[in-house]
Amino acid sequence: MNFTVGFKPPLGDAHNMENLEKQLICPICLEMFSKPVVILPCQHNLCRKCANDVFQASNPLWQSRGSSTVSSGGRFRCPSCRHEVVLDRHGVYGLQRNLLVENIIDIYKQESSRPLHSKAEQHLMCEEHEDEKINIYCLSCEVPTCSLCKVFGAHKDCEVAPLPTIYKRQKSELSDGIAMLVAGNDRVQAVITQMEEVCQTIEDNSRRQKQLLNQRFETLCAVLEERKGELLQALAREQEEKLQRVRGLIRQYGDHLEVSSKLVESAIQSMEEPQMALYLQQAKELINKVGAMSKVELAGRPEPGYESMEQFSVNVEHVAEMLRTIDFQPGAAGEEEDDEVALEGDESNAGLEEERLDGPEGLH
Repeated sequence: MNFTVGFKPPLGDAHNMENLEKQLICPICLEMFSKPVVILPCQHNLCRKCANDVFQASNPLWQSRGSSTVSSGGRFRCPSCRHEVVLDRHGVYGLQRNLLVENIIDIYKQESSRPLHSKAEQHLMCEEHEDEKINIYCLSCEVPTCSLCKVFGAHKDCEVAPLPTIYKRQKSELSDGIAMLVAGNDRVQAVITQMEEVCQTIEDNSRRQKQLLNQRFETLCAVLEERKGELLQALAREQEEKLQRVRGLIRQYGDHLEVSSKLVESAIQSMEEPQMALYLQQAKELINKVGAMSKVELAGRPEPGYESMEQFSVNVEHVAEMLRTIDFQPGAAGEEEDDEVALEGDESNAGLEEERLDGPEGLH
């Protein structure tokens, strides 16, 4: 379907009011801001109700404002720029109100009584029938068209529907898709945060096990020094393999989050298109992209206990001729800790002869 936008020179004031109207749209509900309006630390504005909905979705266990329990606050991400907003115990009620925006909304409502986007729709005209407005939607060809095209034009044998009906339907589909995608992004961000904590735990556990190995090998002879090096290399390899795997998953989740966020921004910008026909030209593709993105399955997370490095514990209760056979013994950490307590008591009361005989055990 060919059509053109037949612009009639608008008045400057009307054009300015239309531009102002676009700046007063909430990125969550996609309607004009409803008071009270709150301003985030990133300088973006939200209806306080919408901000509370996003905050509650990101912090399901946070106590409500009327609860007797004092909450420690929470956090959520700005839907416009993904900046993390940290709140105190007052939740969204602790955010500063943007009185300037509220005053602008009051002035705008006083100056304009027309429905949102109503004037912009009057200028979309059929290219084949220049005096006809685009007012119906061809369901067979999936394009907006005019009434004359249906009566005796290219779409006379097609099934059509009123343009507002299809506009509302597809806008609702895209809005639902955006909501699902935003919720999915929050879950992905939570998974990334958890895996970053796994990386930290792996590094901490690895550091602790290295310290234990060093403590046990410091008093041994040169043959133990050689074996110690081999065991430390094995531990470092295991650490690196685990970190590479988890960091690879973090990059994969991060890439998915970046693509998904850009798609959300593109979809939100499309939702702000005031002209129904122009919007419908690109809505179907966006709906398909949003649907496909929401169905993408990401790689699994590390299994429970993946960050544990306990399998790299060693038991040094061996005679000198068996030292070269020392290897890691998973599960021996608890047993060795009991031995350390007992040996400390024995050493405090032992004589020089006992110290000589019990020397290997004293290395625990």
